[in-house]
Amino acid sequence: MYRLYDVAIIGGGPAGITAAIYCARYRLSSIVFCEEFGGQVTKTHRIENYPGFKTISGVELAARFREQLEFNKVTIEESQVQGISKQGDTFLINAKTEARSVILAMGMKHRKLGIPGEEEFIGRGVSYCATCDGAFFRDKTVAVVGGNDSAAVAADILSQHAKKVYIIYRKESLRAEPAWIERLNAEPKIEIISKTNVVEIKGTSLVEKVILDTGKELKVDGVFIEIGSIPSTALTAGLGVKTDKDGFIPVDSSQATNIPGVYSAGDISSGSNRMWQIVAACSEGAIAAQSIFINLRKKTSSEF
Repeated sequence: MYRLYDVAIIGGGPAGITAAIYCARYRLSSIVFCEEFGGQVTKTHRIENYPGFKTISGVELAARFREQLEFNKVTIEESQVQGISKQGDTFLINAKTEARSVILAMGMKHRKLGIPGEEEFIGRGVSYCATCDGAFFRDKTVAVVGGNDSAAVAADILSQHAKKVYIIYRKESLRAEPAWIERLNAEPKIEIISKTNVVEIKGTSLVEKVILDTGKELKVDGVFIEIGSIPSTALTAGLGVKTDKDGFIPVDSSQATNIPGVYSAGDISSGSNRMWQIVAACSEGAIAAQSIFINLRKKTSSEF
């Protein structure tokens, strides 16, 4: 016999975690599947726009999330979901767990540049996580590729370790929040190179330089790529869940997808005007849990 849950939550980031908290308060049995608890939150060095905290690290916030799930006795399975299939009125996850409803909250994965040298030097100078790898570049020179908030955060982290940080961005001005841009401009270690693309990463055993589309070479020891993310929707096809042209899952105001019983929340969904922030993901997770509670209650009532 499979263990039957009211809700199976796929993803352990803010959306999935909040959904599980609300499921617990609605007295819905739930299980959270995640490859890495906390999701991209754990890769965030400093969070200053989450209510209740002037500043908090992503690792610490994720730890508090876990404490709350454990307090609410939510089952957490830290493993990859290989597949989800519809079995009559329920869903089967990894061929061993059954659920009446599913919340897809897998978040996003890092977008790659797709240039020569990128794949070759991953782990040998190329990184997608300044929080994880910044300390390895103490007193070295590094480049951050990108101009969004993530790029600004990465540059800020790296400036605490490296002796020099270049931000290389294809447009004329960064599109990060003004507060981040002010911080970058105030840091003498950071230099912004605008209207420029990195076209190749070169080195021997480790990264040694990047080639720019201006024809110049820039000597660096590391390249941190922060050019946005793409939704992790590998599980959607088997369920028949629709995605839009950019790969995001369209949802209605209840966070429902086109498949009855399947909801989506967080960065992977098209909700919240695609405001990829922790508070927005939490909101969507709470709404999805509430919607499932209402629908299951209606279904239970109609059976009597």
